[in-house]
Amino acid sequence: MSKAKASSPKAAEREHTRTGMSKAALKQDFLDNLFYIQGRFREVAAPHDLYMAAAYTTRDRLLQRWVKSAQAFKTLHARTLCYLSAEFLLGPHLANNLVNLGITGTAQEAGRELDLDFDAILEEEEEPGLGNGGLGRLAACFMDSLSTCQIPAIGYGIRYEFGIFDQAIEDGWQVEKSDTWLRNGNPWEIPRPKIRFPVLYGGHTEQYRDQNGQTRMRWVPSWEIDGVAYDTPILGYGVGNVNLLRLWKAEASESFDFQAFNVGDYYGAVHAKIEAETISKVLYPNDEPEAGKELRLKQQHFFVSCSLQDMIRLHLNTVGPLDTFADKFVAQLNDTHPALSVAELMRLLMDDHAMTWDDAWETTRRTFCYTNHTLLPEALETWSVALFERLLPRHLEIVYEINRHFLDEVRMRFLGDEDHVRRLSLIAEDGERRVRMAHLAVIGSKAVNGVAALHSELVKSTLFKDFYDLWPEKFHNVTNGVTPRRFIVVSNPRLARLISDCCGQDDWIRDLDKVRELESHAESTDLQAQWKAAKLAAKRDLAAWLKQATGVALDPEAMFDVQAKRIHEYKRQHLNALHIVRCYQRLKQGLVRDPVPRAFIFGGKAAPGYFLAKLIIKLINAIADVINNDPEVNGFMRVVFMPDFNVKTGQRLYPAADLSEQISLAGKEASGTGNMKFSMNGALTIGTLDGANVEIRDAVGEENFFLFGMTAEDVHEKQMGGYRPWDYYHGDHELKADIDLINSGLFSHGDTKLFRPLTDNLINHDPFMVLADYRAYIECQHRVSEAYRDQQHWVRMSILNVARMGYFSSDRAIREYARNIWDIEPTPIDL
Repeated sequence: MSKAKASSPKAAEREHTRTGMSKAALKQDFLDNLFYIQGRFREVAAPHDLYMAAAYTTRDRLLQRWVKSAQAFKTLHARTLCYLSAEFLLGPHLANNLVNLGITGTAQEAGRELDLDFDAILEEEEEPGLGNGGLGRLAACFMDSLSTCQIPAIGYGIRYEFGIFDQAIEDGWQVEKSDTWLRNGNPWEIPRPKIRFPVLYGGHTEQYRDQNGQTRMRWVPSWEIDGVAYDTPILGYGVGNVNLLRLWKAEASESFDFQAFNVGDYYGAVHAKIEAETISKVLYPNDEPEAGKELRLKQQHFFVSCSLQDMIRLHLNTVGPLDTFADKFVAQLNDTHPALSVAELMRLLMDDHAMTWDDAWETTRRTFCYTNHTLLPEALETWSVALFERLLPRHLEIVYEINRHFLDEVRMRFLGDEDHVRRLSLIAEDGERRVRMAHLAVIGSKAVNGVAALHSELVKSTLFKDFYDLWPEKFHNVTNGVTPRRFIVVSNPRLARLISDCCGQDDWIRDLDKVRELESHAESTDLQAQWKAAKLAAKRDLAAWLKQATGVALDPEAMFDVQAKRIHEYKRQHLNALHIVRCYQRLKQGLVRDPVPRAFIFGGKAAPGYFLAKLIIKLINAIADVINNDPEVNGFMRVVFMPDFNVKTGQRLYPAADLSEQISLAGKEASGTGNMKFSMNGALTIGTLDGANVEIRDAVGEENFFLFGMTAEDVHEKQMGGYRPWDYYHGDHELKADIDLINSGLFSHGDTKLFRPLTDNLINHDPFMVLADYRAYIECQHRVSEAYRDQQHWVRMSILNVARMGYFSSDRAIREYARNIWDIEPTPIDL
């Protein structure tokens, strides 16, 4: 009898339920994965073993949908979005995938019956630190929404061995620790060792004649490495669609030189392996030294070269000739990090696939779209021509040729205007000659978009004005959004249940506009009571976690005033700190009757080489140390810095916030997405008219938003007129008293010089106009306190904030991209 015929009815039933969604199937698969993959039985399994078994059990249920999706996309030749990003700040996978599969409740019940601590298993997951902040988090939200909106997509990036650093706070200072997120394995990824591509560096180029007698260029590199694919399935909510996140790991083409080893050169024998693996070793190496700049450029070329070679491979295998490449794929450049794609695709099409310049350029410009994420000049990447020539000689030739063709067009359009030519050139000639990557992205793309209405207008009127004058039809706006799956359903299940109960169904999870139903219940005392209880419970959870993590005890009944984002001068955490010092002084001087208790909560990381940002963190912690230990005031105010702010800790923070601080200088924040996450969870916003704050205020109603400060136009006028922060310092006695108190040594154990670099910069330079907005901010904070006294009104405003946030779902953003920029239709996959 054959083995197949020997299968019993019970075995056949078991096979049928291998990836079933029932409680029984989940329990059996969990135990199987614990035994057959982890090699453990229940009694001896460590917490991490239990997490891995749960992760594999969940992943098993993704794979069938993933394979089915891939087969359908291949058969249908579905037009596909390729999202090229140096960052994907994904957050933990397990809870999110359970939500998207619709089995969170079933999994919890299965866990209880197996005597498992479900929350402890979720807590065991290591966060993939593959991003620095908003850019990477947006990419992750978009991957979730692409699948949910049934848009065929591949995300391409780097599989960093060490992600963004883990942040510890020691003596008030930020200390960076290695983020060893892969040390215990990653159950969500599938290695693809056969999918590997060579990536070339250095050397020189040479001309030759091909078999048809055509003159062509050949790149003769001095060294090459391989990029190896690691795939992660990204499931949509409530759909059969699973898209692909493909990250590249760098490996030596030949990892071990046996001859060198035989002659005793043991280091030399593995040198190529060490050198190659450095490229995907760490996210954003410090680029202050020249070696750091070189490594970053190597990283960018590495991931775009692998990604484009993979796209070409897929096209040749599924569609055919490359003249239809731009019909099959559209590639979105997430900021300038992947801008090298423009030159690399030209190289691959011409040098490897014998396309003419004109055909390659037509294909390239039809393939790429570019998202700009910043107006800050220092964040717009440029590379020295010397470095470019040393590492990527063929690409520099292509950049020069693109520039020659483009500037001929500019000269014809703007006759005799060489200043226009200078401003638009791909090569900056003032000082050291540099390649302007943002210019390359604009010239080589069919569409350019900003990420909020105000930002997109400033892109057109300031940053890329000359390009907008040339190609106005190329410029678009797509306001950012965030996924409600992770940032409401996973982060805030109490609120999610309330919304579902109030709206009568769960449809809002895929169509956030349906939370508008809450608005008709905003006056309900029953809903208000439940709403307040859900917020208080979230505050208690956060307070308990912060007490354990920092030792600081917060009163959950106090207002939780939160600013959590990357630490940067333009985000103005030091303005917030000045307000705290003002509150402290007023309380000490007995100027406040019946104060509204507040807990000031900060979170965020400073770039390792950014001294003033790290000094701001020290100042916040120094202020906290004094206030929290002063019995005269610590019953009314506490200050705490949440260490290692990331997606995982953010999921604790967003549900608990009462007040969201979005106080950047107007015109500096492209969009912001933290503002959306806080508001979606019922926090009210105090903010400037900057980034997406403008649209959030329009959506929730100006009466439900605490506005202060200058507009972008005011800022521009003040800059043009000559801004004098010294005048504000001497013209406002409270502002002067706050800065002087910081300089007095009260917050630095008598050291009057510690915070001088920060305060001197404010008084003498103040590039982000903290002092100009100080008075308006202080007065607005007084209005916040008064509003918080009326809890019934505050809760009503909170309900309306959530009810009116439907526009800020990343699903809406993806639908706009697909319709207006990518020209991609959904491809539904049956469940």
